[in-house]
Amino acid sequence: MSLEAWYMDSSDEDQRKPHKLNPNQPVTLDELKTLGVYYWKLNADIYETDPDLEQIRKEQGYSYMDIITIHKDKLPNYEEKLKMFFEEHLHLDDEIRYILDGRAYFDVRDKEDRWIRISMSKGDLITLPAGIYHRFTLDETNYTKAMRLFVGEPVWKAYNRPADDFDIQRHRNAGH
Repeated sequence: MSLEAWYMDSSDEDQRKPHKLNPNQPVTLDELKTLGVYYWKLNADIYETDPDLEQIRKEQGYSYMDIITIHKDKLPNYEEKLKMFFEEHLHLDDEIRYILDGRAYFDVRDKEDRWIRISMSKGDLITLPAGIYHRFTLDETNYTKAMRLFVGEPVWKAYNRPADDFDIQRHRNAGH
């Protein structure tokens, strides 16, 4: 089973619903790659000792790792955090997330500024390139456990849209 992604409708319904268009407009892994979004499927049951994960971390230089559990009983300031994650933003570093349990959505903007929703479940590892506008939400199961990976020290700084004064954003928009 590979990753499922689709163009989103513009309804204001609960952000945790799928928001598929009717008819659905799927987005392929190749289309995601053109945006700089990369995907691996791993065995999350063995994440602590997984040689495939180890290999990816070595190749990509993901030296730092931590784990976040997003659930109302586990995450302090759960509601505020969810709101914050769902604010459209970008980072000056790649964002790497590996879903160890549960489900979640990453929404990213395509080159025409349309939202693509990426459905993530256990075993999905995804990298979003620096400078891409994105947001994150749980689905209706309201639970996920994710590994966050970084090159070097973790950088938590998010720049909410509009963040057009960054070189990285101009560079992306110039079609590179």
